[in-house]
Amino acid sequence: MLRTRLHLGLLPFLLLLLATGSYAVIVSRQFTGSMQRELIADYAAVLASQRMRAAAMAMSRATSVSARSDPLEAQRIFDDARASFTRELMAQSTAAAAGSRAPLIAALDEALHDYTQQAGAALRLGGPGSLPTTQRLETALYRLFAAIEELNRRDYAAALATAARAESLATTTLYVVLGGIAAALLLSLVLAWRFSSFLLQPIQELTASVLAIGDGNLDQEVPERSRDELGQLARAFNHMSAKLRAYRDATLAHVVRTQRTMEATLTSAPDPVFVLENDGTHTVRNPAAERLVQSPDFPARFPPELAEPLAQVMASGQHYLPTDYRHVVSFRLDREVRYYLPRILAIGDTLTAFKGAAIILQDVTQFRLLDDAKTNLAGTVSHELKTPLTSLRLAIYLLLEQNVGALAPAQRELLETARDDADRLLRILDNLLDLTRLEAGATSLDLTEISVSELLAEIAAEARSFITAAGARLEVRSAEELGRIRVDGVRIRHVFINLLANAAKFSSPGGVITLSAAAAPLGFVRFSVHDTGPGIPAESVAQVFERFYRAPGQTKAGAGLGLAIAREIIVAHCGSIACMSEPGKGTEFYFQLPR
Repeated sequence: MLRTRLHLGLLPFLLLLLATGSYAVIVSRQFTGSMQRELIADYAAVLASQRMRAAAMAMSRATSVSARSDPLEAQRIFDDARASFTRELMAQSTAAAAGSRAPLIAALDEALHDYTQQAGAALRLGGPGSLPTTQRLETALYRLFAAIEELNRRDYAAALATAARAESLATTTLYVVLGGIAAALLLSLVLAWRFSSFLLQPIQELTASVLAIGDGNLDQEVPERSRDELGQLARAFNHMSAKLRAYRDATLAHVVRTQRTMEATLTSAPDPVFVLENDGTHTVRNPAAERLVQSPDFPARFPPELAEPLAQVMASGQHYLPTDYRHVVSFRLDREVRYYLPRILAIGDTLTAFKGAAIILQDVTQFRLLDDAKTNLAGTVSHELKTPLTSLRLAIYLLLEQNVGALAPAQRELLETARDDADRLLRILDNLLDLTRLEAGATSLDLTEISVSELLAEIAAEARSFITAAGARLEVRSAEELGRIRVDGVRIRHVFINLLANAAKFSSPGGVITLSAAAAPLGFVRFSVHDTGPGIPAESVAQVFERFYRAPGQTKAGAGLGLAIAREIIVAHCGSIACMSEPGKGTEFYFQLPR
């Protein structure tokens, strides 16, 4: 295994380190053991010789002092010096027992004995006395100093020999350490070469294979050179490469299948589909789009009805999904005008870094014709019914005035009921005609400039009476500095009165109706009417602006045209209207108008 090979490869290095360390320990023990003791002993012997020399000189001075002064003081000095000499001599004799210094110690002891005899005789006589006595004393002193010097020379020579041996051992140790270092360097080079051959080369091959796979070459494999951990790693890498190749092949097949499915779907789609990049380049067009583009009446660029929302989708990343026929665009195809409802979808893919949009032109030609027919029919029927209804209503009013005769109470009651129904029918017909004109764009707006606060004050003054009569209370809230807006006063009044009348109709007695205005983004003003009524079911909120729609279970009177007319008026003012409601917590209708 790789671990065993590494251990065996490092074993010579460890043995070399162990041998060098052991030698260093032995040398250190020698330096701190016998050599240290010998050096200390030699140094102590030299110091002892110096002290004995000093004691001998003191004894010599004592003999001189006895001749010049007090003999008793001279004797005391002599005895102290001799005692000191004797102590040092005995210590040296004990340390040098059965050694090479023993003869020198014995000679020194003999010289001391001879000198003490001669000096003792001189001290008893009060001085050296005669010349022969003086000569004997000086001779004994010379012998004593000579013996001390001989011992000192021997100790100094021993110290020099110990120092030389220590220096030789240090030199040998230096050579051994340097040799160990050189051997370690050589061994490290050998180990590095061996490691590079059986360890680094497989790693380098594995690294190259990893880089190749990172570049997309999944066919790269690593040679399996051994059965150790490196070989296992190579086999695991090759197994991973095989799985990646299998996954690549499966993914490629899935992508191809998905692409073919998408192409088949786009080909079979009857509506034109354009896929554009962020710069407007057409990336994909289905056959319906190709036929539309190849038509000689198709413009070179998209018309503003498509170009403007396309730019907004590209910039914001939000889909453009209109729901009414005012956003329909028309193109002439095969000498026939076709109407399309555009659907622009934002497309973004972080994997391929693609960013663009898809334009789906939903062919609504038949629906447009049906809607026009329905609108024209509603307008025609309303117009045709309005004339006889007006005549019938006039006749009812004349009868109620009793100009042609008196009426019985039952007759009058029936006529009043007929009058109310005729008035309601006339209002419905008027609303239908207004809605038809607004949808057809036949009615122009009479725009005038008015401040927001002034507009709210006028609406509140007009609506407060019927709101109070319904048992509710009106509150007006307006933010400061909302500026002025340009609106058709009559038609905007219709929107406000319709919303406030609905709020009063559905609010419970004692409820609060809030009329408010606030600033909105992009230079719009947001108006809202909020009530505290029972609310609208969630499934009905999205349909309240449709013609003739009434929520299920609704008991209040109404034809379901007021909110549809309000929506058309707001759209004609380039605004938007919506509803938010939660059952049991009231309803809020709000719309935005540009400043």
